Amino acid sequence: MSKNLPEHTPSEEIDLIQIFNMIGNLFTKLFHFIGVIFKAIFSVFIYALQAIFKNFKLIAIVMLLAAIVGVVLQRTQKDVYESQMLVKPYFDSKFQLVTNINYYNALIGERDYNQLSELFDITNEDAAKLIEFEINPGPENENDKILQYDKFIKSIDSVRAQDIGFDDFIENRSIYSGDIFEISVRSFKKNIFRSLEEGFNSTFENYYSKKKMKKRDSLIAIRKEKVLSSLKEIDSLKQVYINVMTEESKSKEGSYSTRDGMSFIQEKTKTKEFELLKEEMKLKEELSDLESQKVEEDVFFDTLSSFQDVGAKYSSIWNMYILIFPVIAFVLLCFVYLIRRLTKYVLSYE
Repeated sequence: MSKNLPEHTPSEEIDLIQIFNMIGNLFTKLFHFIGVIFKAIFSVFIYALQAIFKNFKLIAIVMLLAAIVGVVLQRTQKDVYESQMLVKPYFDSKFQLVTNINYYNALIGERDYNQLSELFDITNEDAAKLIEFEINPGPENENDKILQYDKFIKSIDSVRAQDIGFDDFIENRSIYSGDIFEISVRSFKKNIFRSLEEGFNSTFENYYSKKKMKKRDSLIAIRKEKVLSSLKEIDSLKQVYINVMTEESKSKEGSYSTRDGMSFIQEKTKTKEFELLKEEMKLKEELSDLESQKVEEDVFFDTLSSFQDVGAKYSSIWNMYILIFPVIAFVLLCFVYLIRRLTKYVLSYE
């Protein structure tokens, strides 16, 4: 049986040993490279700590002075107030809304207070106190996101829809994807926000939205006329059935006898009153839906939440100079230190 076993030649054993040695050397070099990287990172960290410890007093003094300057500057700044309004646009007027918000910010940047006062019907002094307009998607829960995703999937090709997941849709959607928008306004005046609401009425009106609203009303009128016509036909058919049933009821219970005494029973005409009633109820319900649709969406937008009478104080991390200035001072010290070290290295290099 031993004669059937394959025999390994010395050259094959040497090749296997060389392969294992190469693999071992490769892993050794890889671990050495990783160790060098960690050692370099650790060295940089230690050198940075040494520089901080050696210049601790200077760093502490500079950061303390920067904090004092930040406190003084922060107290001299005017208070900023903010208020929000939630709106729900119709007839795709949201596109005009976003465009106009950017236009208002451009007017503020150019200090064109005359135009702002005309748009919002406020004084030039109040217009000069406006700081910024901002628009963001309104509040939404997980169900709202799912409904938006389902609507989007139905609007594209089924093959393409298989490649777009829910997370991809949520991550890549734009501000125009939602139906509710939050408009934020920041101002130096705390009670200016209510007076801005009237100016936003013109924000939603544009030729495209008016045309779309007119087209919707025309389609509703056409559909309503068809429904009313169908209801008239049903009323006419109901009257025919009533006449037939009246004529049948005049006979003797629908039976008669011949001269030779034979009796015959007249078969009653079959009517479909129940089917007509169901169809009539269906048409009346459709007519009610058409009327409701026209009543519910008879404007270009609905205000879900108005601006507050008095805005809340606006605070941001970028306005907290007591924290921002010391951080900037520390970064500048590090930059100066690196420049000095680089200069010494270049001058001493041979």
